[in-house]
Amino acid sequence: MNYGIVIFPSKKLQDIANSYRKRYDPHYALVPPHLTLKNVFSADDDQIKDIAGKLSVISKKYDPFNLKVYKVSSFQPVNNVIYFKVESKPELQGLHDDMHNQNFMGDEPEFAFVPHITIAQKLSNDEHSDIFGSLSMLGIDHEEIIDRFHLLYQLENGSWTVYETFRLGKEQ
Repeated sequence: MNYGIVIFPSKKLQDIANSYRKRYDPHYALVPPHLTLKNVFSADDDQIKDIAGKLSVISKKYDPFNLKVYKVSSFQPVNNVIYFKVESKPELQGLHDDMHNQNFMGDEPEFAFVPHITIAQKLSNDEHSDIFGSLSMLGIDHEEIIDRFHLLYQLENGSWTVYETFRLGKEQ
């Protein structure tokens, strides 16, 4: 089965992201707006129980932290993805790194970790240029406290749902 690990922002930020995603993101109906900590990976039932145990340990290493979204950016020319840029924090980097070390799943991420929330993807070059031109003028300035992350699994129809939620902090 396919799994992934994400942070879901507040409903307020999800609503802002979805106002663009419903027009520019073909994955709009499959998963809510999110910040990916670990991309899609496969695991069987026994492996996922072990992974969930490791995620529980990881969650206790980090306290809740401030998430700041401060501009619209793009991954072009690597790919035509437009996103809300999230300020890098030691907690975010640590969570990402812990989920990619040899004691976890052992696989290296395909790209360097750039904290973000996707708002448009799978665009042609012309679409990307037009949409990014207008969205990059948006003023986005949002802050909130993040106190949990989620292990998701993929359903047969391609959509994603929560398998387990992990609260951050030592006092759980």
